[in-house]
Amino acid sequence: MSYPYRSMQTTQSRVEVLNAFMRGVYGWMCMGLLVTAAASAFVVSSPSILQAVFGNQLIYIGLIIAELAMVVGLAAAINRLSATAATSMFLLYSALNGVTLSVIFVIYAKAVIINAFLVSAGMFGAMSLYGLLTKRDLTSLGSFMFMGLIGIIIASIVNIFTKSAMMDFIISCVGVLVFIGLTAYDTQKLKVMGDMAPADDATAVRRGTILGALTLYLDFINLFLMMLRLFSGSNRN
Repeated sequence: MSYPYRSMQTTQSRVEVLNAFMRGVYGWMCMGLLVTAAASAFVVSSPSILQAVFGNQLIYIGLIIAELAMVVGLAAAINRLSATAATSMFLLYSALNGVTLSVIFVIYAKAVIINAFLVSAGMFGAMSLYGLLTKRDLTSLGSFMFMGLIGIIIASIVNIFTKSAMMDFIISCVGVLVFIGLTAYDTQKLKVMGDMAPADDATAVRRGTILGALTLYLDFINLFLMMLRLFSGSNRN
């Protein structure tokens, strides 16, 4: 009679670990978004900082390179970093991203930004919930979405030179589909990761939650930017 009881205890323990893991992922993702929003608001509120960042192309490019380096570095070194270091890198990246994204407050009307954010949040929440609850294996979807992402990058580079409004519209539409698909896929992948997370290793769990937060953070930010381009239309400042 003790064996079923032990099995029930083990199952309940794994569920608790998974729930704690996913709460950590979403919690840190939201914290990253708040840091990004605060950094953007700070830059926009200071004309001198705004001019320093966007008035000097070298500084802006340097910030973009620093962001890319931090994302790659955090993903590559996550298993060697302490929990504090991983968390600090994620929050610093979120702040840098807020600085570079502050330009959207100059380009787009506030109503457009708010509408794009609300729609993106709703779509992200629905697809992330789907990734959590579905019994379907989304591995093939993830591979397909990754190919779509590569296509978006190539098309975006080409459109820098062609400056086609129609191509920009198509890229944005495909981008929305790609990032809502990646949201579901990444959420399911994180669910599997959380299910295997070691209950007795708090550092490993924190690392996992930070990496997961970064993954979903990037999905949301890119979905928001694609949606912003669709919503902008003739409402640009």
